[in-house]
Amino acid sequence: MPGNLDNLRVVLVATRNPLNIGAAARAMRNFGAVRLRVVNPYEASFREARSAVGAADVLADAGEFTSVAEAVADCHLVVGTTAGGRRELQLPLRRLDVSSRTIRSQLKTGPVALLFGSEKRGLSNDDMSHCHWLVRIPTQEEQGSMNLGQAVAVCLYELARSTQPPTVRDTGEKTGSNSVRAVLAHAEDLERLTQLLMQTLHTSGYVKPRVAAATEQKVRRLLRRMNLAATDADLWLGMLRQIAWKLSAPESEPR
Repeated sequence: MPGNLDNLRVVLVATRNPLNIGAAARAMRNFGAVRLRVVNPYEASFREARSAVGAADVLADAGEFTSVAEAVADCHLVVGTTAGGRRELQLPLRRLDVSSRTIRSQLKTGPVALLFGSEKRGLSNDDMSHCHWLVRIPTQEEQGSMNLGQAVAVCLYELARSTQPPTVRDTGEKTGSNSVRAVLAHAEDLERLTQLLMQTLHTSGYVKPRVAAATEQKVRRLLRRMNLAATDADLWLGMLRQIAWKLSAPESEPR
């Protein structure tokens, strides 16, 4: 199978059945991905899952995290998966085959996270707010959701076989500093930028307490839609730190 998925981080969020984690690990081994991360799994015994045939090392080395933000902190691209259905999605939903070529391109420049939600509810709105966009496997409408292990296998197959570089027409990305070929900011820096912007908005009185959580999700999604390059994120962080300092500094007493 062409290509190398060493930079891919498969992130399973709130997985309920340890056997599904094992099946996902087996699929990862099938297609050359070995970096598994789990966020708040329901069962701590997932590392002994018998379904991980030939992938015991993937389970043994899996990173365990308490939040999506921590699990994707070192990644410059975060893509979520969803069955879609009747949910009102706040992020772009892209075709898996087109997205896989874009992801392959970004894997050449650094870590990329592919998120899968729990078997019962999928990714929450808060989980999705950490993503740049979403992908959906084109299943039949009457049976839209897939078994978690199968979904991981299908996505990884698409990534493993996507060897052609994406075009502007395929991805909808603009050329320039924010193109898919640019080195994008890590999720850790985007989250730092999110929190600093929220702090500034709180101080200025823009954020109302009763909608603070929803506003934070909107801000997080907005920043990811911007596809900030790493250098641009550093510039924004510097400007916001200065603004936050100025807002919090006591006014000078008149002479």
